[in-house]
Amino acid sequence: MTPLLGRFGITRVARHTGLDHVGIPVWCAYAPNARSAVIAQGKGLSDEDAKVSAVMEALERAVASRPAVSSFRTTARDLQEQGHRFTTLKELIGLRKADIGLDDTVEWATARELISDTPIHLPLEAAVLDRRHEGRFWASSDGLASGNSLDEAILHGMLERIERDAFVLWQIGSDSHRHATCVDPTAFGDEVLNGLVQRISASGLVLKLFDIGSDIAVPCFTALLGPRTVLSGAEVRFTEVTGGSGAHPSPVRAIIRAVTEAAQSRLTFVSGARDDISPKMFQATLPDQLRQNLLALPVKAPAIVARTERSLQQCLAFTLDALRRAGITTVAALPLGDPDLPFSVVKVFIPQLENPEGKRARRFGSRALSKAFVS
Repeated sequence: MTPLLGRFGITRVARHTGLDHVGIPVWCAYAPNARSAVIAQGKGLSDEDAKVSAVMEALERAVASRPAVSSFRTTARDLQEQGHRFTTLKELIGLRKADIGLDDTVEWATARELISDTPIHLPLEAAVLDRRHEGRFWASSDGLASGNSLDEAILHGMLERIERDAFVLWQIGSDSHRHATCVDPTAFGDEVLNGLVQRISASGLVLKLFDIGSDIAVPCFTALLGPRTVLSGAEVRFTEVTGGSGAHPSPVRAIIRAVTEAAQSRLTFVSGARDDISPKMFQATLPDQLRQNLLALPVKAPAIVARTERSLQQCLAFTLDALRRAGITTVAALPLGDPDLPFSVVKVFIPQLENPEGKRARRFGSRALSKAFVS
């Protein structure tokens, strides 16, 4: 990727690991004057992993800010009358913005709907990551992913959407409900994961892991890191407790993603470099809910399942099947990059899944509302 960095406005790649005392590798890639976040972060089990992760995140954002996608202008009514499948993505409409009406002429792109393996049209603007101006849609990297191939990027995008949905559903309900999902990471018996746990403990931090898996049978976990003093009731700032989530057909890989992302989030605050974080966040005190989550004790027996899905194609099939069995009917993948690039970037839309917090006209979807009603 190195020869391509200048072409996409990435001027520097930096190792942030040493700014913290945990030692989990975290790198950053800088793209001054980017159309979204200037700084992209990456994490991993080695410096090489983290460096590549940061670079790829910066590249996917750069591609999404100027997608190489063919488009056409028409109305939803015309598409409807011609028998085309389409979605207006009303779930992603921005705050105080109007939904796309049947007779509104908008720019459409053609994605692939993966459940049925058929074309589906969607508003191109929903895929563009450009925060310089306010458009009709919520500008977000949610579901945006890159990879060595299109299939790899699609898998990453699907897993991110499943993870975000699971986290929203996990947050709904009582403290006791969340605490009942607390698991012991060492119970999985994985050498690499145990090494991360030991490193975190040696640095004086507390790690709490929660199994947040939903009705979509893809393992999902969220991890919290905080100072040990929080256990004794000491005053702690919001920025001293960080979290991360991960999803993957392999439970251990999902956990490793969650734990390393929580470590990456620590470096976000330690470095103070991210341009999309409000200074007020550094002054905020720790919310009681986060404090209570850090006090949770492992009570749930971990589901240690021997998976045979090892190849990329097997992981893709497993994940798509899990979505299908959960009643999900639309999984749209829109490639964004030039086909001549040696990597792929895709935006994955799964409208029926919940979205993370953001400036949208609709904060929650039907899955969250149903969960809240039952709770």
